[in-house]
Amino acid sequence: MGKAKQPYYRIVVVDSRAPRDGAYIESLGYYHPTEDGKTSLDLGRYEEWVKKGAIPTPVVKNLVKKAKRA
Repeated sequence: MGKAKQPYYRIVVVDSRAPRDGAYIESLGYYHPTEDGKTSLDLGRYEEWVKKGAIPTPVVKNLVKKAKRA
């Protein structure tokens, strides 16, 4: 998402068999790197998905670490 030179990312749960830009299961938050790394993340829902077997990407793991410290 976003526009030229203003990136904006959604943190979502996606089935690994789905197409890259296909529909997602649930939106957990967002990451806005140009605004000092502004992040909104529902940590409760994140933990539930990990318990169900979801495998977060390395970038999302890093964002979760930062969110837990804040």
